[in-house]
Amino acid sequence: MPRRFPLRNVEPFVQEKRPWIERTLRRMRESESEFPPPRIQAGGEIPYLGERLGLNIRTEGSRSRAHVSRHGAELRVALPPAVELRKALEGWYRRQARSEVAVRLDAAVARAGQSYSTLQIRGQRTRWASCSTSGAMSFNWRLLLAPEEILDYVVEHEVAHLDVQDHSARFWRLLGSRSPRWREHEAGLRRHGHALRL
Repeated sequence: MPRRFPLRNVEPFVQEKRPWIERTLRRMRESESEFPPPRIQAGGEIPYLGERLGLNIRTEGSRSRAHVSRHGAELRVALPPAVELRKALEGWYRRQARSEVAVRLDAAVARAGQSYSTLQIRGQRTRWASCSTSGAMSFNWRLLLAPEEILDYVVEHEVAHLDVQDHSARFWRLLGSRSPRWREHEAGLRRHGHALRL
């Protein structure tokens, strides 16, 4: 609660917001069953496009930067004492997102007979992706925490914006021709997107 919020107002506030709190907690429990949260620790595991990668972490005092590499279903992390594990993993996800998105984006624009100007990978809090009028594409690295079909859908969504900039009926028809299950994927992101966090 805010620092200057009177204590006598806390209980009435919580009571007023109770339906929202209960709905949110219910959604969080549902999300955890569909998208198990990452266990960021030695022997834990993290999600990657629908897979679960085991974490093999070793501390290396001789390194100045973390080194993260994938070996099958295992992610090996050589971690200097001064580097936070979450930061090292986020850096790895960002690098992976550039290649995972680029491959899908290049294929989608080729199928659409379009082109884009630039690709950026970001960590936006409220957006999964965007497409500017100049064709600049931006994607959230957290999409790699979702199943692969979600990333594919978001790429198709943004490529459709190269033809139709708004969310008119024309846009949704075009998207439906390229991603027939778009409603399911859009609903999944709305329902469980909050769970896509490290």
